[in-house]
Amino acid sequence: MTDPTLLSATALVAGLSCGDLKAEAVMAAYLDRIARLNPQINALVSLRSPDNLLEEARRADQARAQGRLLGPLHGLPIAIKDLSEAAGIRCTYGSTLFHDYIPDYDDIQVERIRRAGAIIIGKTNTPEWGFGSQTYNPVFGPTRNPYDVSRTAGGSSGGAAAALAARLLPLADGSDMMGSLRNPAAFNNVIGFRPSFGRVPTLPGRDAYLNQLSTIGPMARSVEDIVLLLNVQSGFDARDPLSLDSPRFTLDTPVSGQGRRIGWLGDFNGCLPFEPGVLALTERALKVVSGLGYTVEAVKPDFDMERLWWAWTTLRSFFTAGSMQDFYEDPGRRGHLKAEILHEVRAGLRISAAEVYEASAIRTAWLQAMQKLFASHDFLIAPSAQVFPFEVDVPWPRSIAGRAMDTYHRWMEVVIGPSMAGLPVAALPAGFSDQGLPNGFQLIGPPRADQAVLSLAAAYEGATDFLKQMPPLTG
Repeated sequence: MTDPTLLSATALVAGLSCGDLKAEAVMAAYLDRIARLNPQINALVSLRSPDNLLEEARRADQARAQGRLLGPLHGLPIAIKDLSEAAGIRCTYGSTLFHDYIPDYDDIQVERIRRAGAIIIGKTNTPEWGFGSQTYNPVFGPTRNPYDVSRTAGGSSGGAAAALAARLLPLADGSDMMGSLRNPAAFNNVIGFRPSFGRVPTLPGRDAYLNQLSTIGPMARSVEDIVLLLNVQSGFDARDPLSLDSPRFTLDTPVSGQGRRIGWLGDFNGCLPFEPGVLALTERALKVVSGLGYTVEAVKPDFDMERLWWAWTTLRSFFTAGSMQDFYEDPGRRGHLKAEILHEVRAGLRISAAEVYEASAIRTAWLQAMQKLFASHDFLIAPSAQVFPFEVDVPWPRSIAGRAMDTYHRWMEVVIGPSMAGLPVAALPAGFSDQGLPNGFQLIGPPRADQAVLSLAAAYEGATDFLKQMPPLTG
């Protein structure tokens, strides 16, 4: 029998539904694989007891035998990113301040994942409070890349992406403010989907209205599996007043590119530096898209990218200062915050209301510039990262192609455009460098065009074999 850990989530669901597979056997196979491989990459943390997980899987099998379907994820193992609360499971946010915190409630998407019948086995590792596209923290240490364990898995959903790549999970959730579903997907040869803002609701905490930069979404090894989890996560919830009613996403309609155009953003007309080989890799992937019938042509947004960067950093620092100020102002807790968080809070505390308003106005102008491009192009494409996976002990790249990075996150500037406009984005694999390191690209759709993005992403996946290439760790 095929090793269940090598099957897609959709195939597992089918096998469990028809009786060819049992949830207990699937869980046992994943637990065995986790025991063998997770110590090498440190993708999964706060794992629950194997005995309890196997018992929960047996109960899932019993429920199915009695004719009770728990939901579309009935019996599937999953781990939750360590920035979302799951009742009864340690949630550290990657911070020593919450080393032993065990919430008694679920975030909305976790609540939905449980209700869909999934078995939550633990958490996926993340940077401290999700800051930085490199997954390491003082609680659990770094997550390593399954394609080269001396390299980073990216972040902030690095644990999720590495676990998927190593076949430690069939599905994973993630969150994305500044590429956290896109950068690790690129670095680990998996798929991340940043949905339209509001598509996946979340518990708002103190602020339910202002901070509209981050969103939760699915990660997987196929677009079909992305759709499986997204249909569980998405839809309106009154606790999140900005959440959207959501249709059921499908991949039933064949995609034709005839007469349709895609804009290639590239390096934004020289504004962004790239490590040698990154752009060339993505340009080879563009030939696959062209083979689907699309006309691909270079485009340049009519916008000052430094102005956009200023607006991005202003809003990010302002929102960080608001959410982290209590920790910062407490001398006993300030020392537990990483340097990048301190940088954001200190910058945010200096920002005026007028500057926040100006940043929001720039954000609006950026959306309008994007809409002009979408008036003549059905989709846009940009790289998902400006570098290949770098050494795991390097907090962030200090320079790219000879250009110094002036902040800890400037090296990920290529991802801020879709975040600022709230656009749906599929992060897809583009292939591998000569050293075998993965990278990928962003397939960007117009506002609320999640279904169209997913359909084209599935067509692209069907025309490539990147996702079938297993990392050396699994050999």
